[in-house]
Amino acid sequence: MNETVITSRDNARVRHARAVRDGKVSDKIFVEGVRLCEEAVRAGLPVDEVFHSPDMARDERGSRLLIEIKRMDTSISVISEKVFASLSDTKTPQGILMLAHRPQTDASVLEPAAEDVPLLVIIHRLNNPANAGAVLRTAEAAGATGIIATNGTTDLFSPKALRGAMGSSFRLPVWTGAHFAEALRWCAERGIRTACADIRATQAHTEVDWSKPRALIVGAEANGLAPDEIALANEALKIPMRQPVESLNVAVAAAIILYEAARQRTVGS
Repeated sequence: MNETVITSRDNARVRHARAVRDGKVSDKIFVEGVRLCEEAVRAGLPVDEVFHSPDMARDERGSRLLIEIKRMDTSISVISEKVFASLSDTKTPQGILMLAHRPQTDASVLEPAAEDVPLLVIIHRLNNPANAGAVLRTAEAAGATGIIATNGTTDLFSPKALRGAMGSSFRLPVWTGAHFAEALRWCAERGIRTACADIRATQAHTEVDWSKPRALIVGAEANGLAPDEIALANEALKIPMRQPVESLNVAVAAAIILYEAARQRTVGS
């Protein structure tokens, strides 16, 4: 294990970490905070380098995490609080971050096992990383089997999206960069019916049979899905709402629908 002490913000390792944080290194992700680093270690994510402040070793939970990290025989750098603040992506840094390998995110990760009944979420052009992360976290909690993020969607492995997902990004199979029509064609070839929300839909989300292979499509925060995109889905649904409310936050809407799917799948099991 190579352990060093860094006191300069211009150190080459610190500059590299900053580039990873800013999304300039395509094959690495920036994992910050005790909880997220713990989740990354539990998930077996390959880690290239760890940075922590001197106080981290004196924190009980932090010291346990560092013991686990040292067993991985990865590079560990102790950095001053001032240097850590220059690296952190949060207002209140917790004193530890990792540079890890970006998980595999091509279509092959979604190939279902023979015993699985797929329940996918297709995230189409969401631009708020916190919302996207919340959708991932909810999807895992509700029993979804995977995520498809279309081309133009915010990076699901950016620091803000990772914090929103709280570890779900490391466990859920995720296919990124798919074109919308490509994602729907992939589902159709595997007998997975696609459904999207539309305020003009005639059936409620509770009337859809979620016990079958399904993919829920959620659109951008501001405008949702375009009419031609809605037309490409197998069916449309709506969440009943009292007037004058016409829409919900995308993560909230996804949660309502996914938990209805989870309820049906539990009843049918």
